[in-house]
Amino acid sequence: MDIKHIDTRHGTANSGSFSHGNCLPYTGVPWGMNYFTPSTAQSRGAWFFHPEDRTFEGFRLTHQPSPWMGDFSHFTLTPFSGFLGGNSLWHATSSYRADEAIFNPACLDITSLRYRIKSRLVPSMYGGILAMAFQNPSEKENGLLLTLPGQFQLKKIDEKTIEFFVINYADSEDKSLKFYVRLSFDFPISIDTAVEIHPDGEKNCSVSTDRTYTGTDGAIKIGFGSVAQQNVRFGTSFISFKQAHLNLERENHWSIETYLSHAEDAWNDLFSRIELTHHDHKQVSTFYHNLYRTFLFPQTFYEWNENHEKIHYDTTSKTVKSGPFYTNNGFWDTFRTVYPLYSLIAAEKYGDMLEGFLNAYHASGYLPKWLSPDERGLMPGTLIDAVIADAAIKGIRLDLMPEFLSAMTKAATTPSHDPKYGRTSPLKYLNLGYVPMDVHESVNHTLDYAFSDFCISRVAKVVSDQEKEKFYAKQALNYKNLFDQKTGFMRAKDQLGHFRADFLSTRWGRDYAEGSAWQTSWSVLHDFSGLVLLHGGAESFEKKLIELCNQRPDFNVEGYGFEIHEMSEMAALEFGQVAISNQPSFHYPYLFHYIGKPWMGTALLKNLMLETFNDGTKGYPGDEDNGTMAAWYVFSSLGFYPITAGSGEYVIGLPLWDKATLHLSSGNTLTIEAMPNQAQQLYVNAVKMDHVPVKESFLNHSQLMAGGVLHFDLGIVPNPNCFSKDKFPYALSQNSANLLH
Repeated sequence: MDIKHIDTRHGTANSGSFSHGNCLPYTGVPWGMNYFTPSTAQSRGAWFFHPEDRTFEGFRLTHQPSPWMGDFSHFTLTPFSGFLGGNSLWHATSSYRADEAIFNPACLDITSLRYRIKSRLVPSMYGGILAMAFQNPSEKENGLLLTLPGQFQLKKIDEKTIEFFVINYADSEDKSLKFYVRLSFDFPISIDTAVEIHPDGEKNCSVSTDRTYTGTDGAIKIGFGSVAQQNVRFGTSFISFKQAHLNLERENHWSIETYLSHAEDAWNDLFSRIELTHHDHKQVSTFYHNLYRTFLFPQTFYEWNENHEKIHYDTTSKTVKSGPFYTNNGFWDTFRTVYPLYSLIAAEKYGDMLEGFLNAYHASGYLPKWLSPDERGLMPGTLIDAVIADAAIKGIRLDLMPEFLSAMTKAATTPSHDPKYGRTSPLKYLNLGYVPMDVHESVNHTLDYAFSDFCISRVAKVVSDQEKEKFYAKQALNYKNLFDQKTGFMRAKDQLGHFRADFLSTRWGRDYAEGSAWQTSWSVLHDFSGLVLLHGGAESFEKKLIELCNQRPDFNVEGYGFEIHEMSEMAALEFGQVAISNQPSFHYPYLFHYIGKPWMGTALLKNLMLETFNDGTKGYPGDEDNGTMAAWYVFSSLGFYPITAGSGEYVIGLPLWDKATLHLSSGNTLTIEAMPNQAQQLYVNAVKMDHVPVKESFLNHSQLMAGGVLHFDLGIVPNPNCFSKDKFPYALSQNSANLLH
């Protein structure tokens, strides 16, 4: 599918109380430093765009990765013509026809009905171009309102150029983080108004003798006179005005067609890596809308100096450092699906991101958990460990692995003086074998640390550190310390080893992150065979999974004190306790593999794909989260899924497509075929790779990267081909017996 057919409003119909993705309609280049989106209601805070609004406040340059994180280094450009009753966005807002607008990853086309202005914005990595056509020939006061939240400073450089910086952020180590912008216009401009907008009204900005405007929460009215067409190119930088000028200078000779060609080519290069043939074009559209979302985050936070070397601004030391850096990523989410997808079709970019994450470690002394723009310290665990381990096992950036191993073990053993960094209560975990319940979300912390320990062991294996490999493999079994055989759930314990009293399996929060015991107790991604044994064997485990699925989506709010949106979204779907609306449930349809009965989950899997995903504004069952949910759909629809990072395996699922062709980072081609393939085909009858039957319930990364033809023979009733344990997917207890003794 060509990028021209993607509508960025996919997944954008949201509010603070219910999510259909909590996405923004990002226009930009893949992994761009900046994104652009229309602002339709900035009064709603982080939900400043909604597809059902008919108001257009302007083009917002945004760095908001999620409404829950907030924006930073943002400003808004509003073309206007004629009278403005004031200089705020409220005064400048125009109506627009949403059905006539173009919301595309490579361009935004908006017509302001109030002003009769046709605007087209086309992005680049560090800037872009805004073309404005003023269609009221009698109007003599055409212009652009520049809205600058936070602190700002602006200066007119010459008759066609201005520079400014803004300081606004949700949080940052640098409380004076500046975003530098240079604007270059085709025709002369004037600074008609420069005011600060405050709740009690407007006041003039401070102006120096060299006509530099300084203030807080500003509005700058830039006049064009009676010009009928005006183009403005912009260069941006987190480093300096000089760097912003350099970023603009490299593109200042481009036409708008050149900008568009570069942006479309970047997207189409990525889209061409997976080609689909299918009888349902609507489903194909859903796939590519999801594929678009997988290439947005993490965002580029480095630039290229005069010698074309990568440099980035380090917010911790407040200095410019060499090398790449990436931001706007929460690894608790993205480790599950995003980076495994990159390992198949964007391995070189994955390697560069790893180097960037190592630079984050150099800056703070700890590997990142949630970058935006620097460490925000949100969510349990240190699950970048899974991103590293998966790369290590797959042979990506092995040169970085010795230092990564050191960084991972530091977080596992050394508490930070700042709670944002590293593990929460690592010494308690080391001493007790679990995180006690006096620590918020202790069950998730424990299970995530056990998984991270597994990941450390896998990296140690790659760098031939046998002592660390064995120690952390044993540590990875700590998940067992919270399992309650009476209830069959993971439960919080106090420091004396007693389970918390008054247990309720549907109670969200308190000991669990964004879920209850139902959504958390299967977060043992590295050792499901061991978890099966804790349940008393395959039969008991199967009964528990059936109970998980075949019940009402009930929840109890006592842990939070109110209903959070994840509860509402799970309840709305009617898939039992399979909360596909949030990441901890992503692997649930695949759990039947670990009792040798994968067919028990394929009908669930197909229904989740077909019933909870679409290509519209309500396209997701919950928060999309930086490509994570989109990549879940991409993987699941292709017919295999990466449950255990660091294993190099993908469990076999159920493909949606008649045919999918993957152009892999190895240079080889993998073709996936499924037939017959209609709605009634809910089961896998047989699987072959290059005409050879696949006898395992999983595929190896090396198998896939070698290319070939993966053929699925689908059926309308289960073919209960029982798999023996040696054909099950990876599990630590099953695959590493020597390490554990």
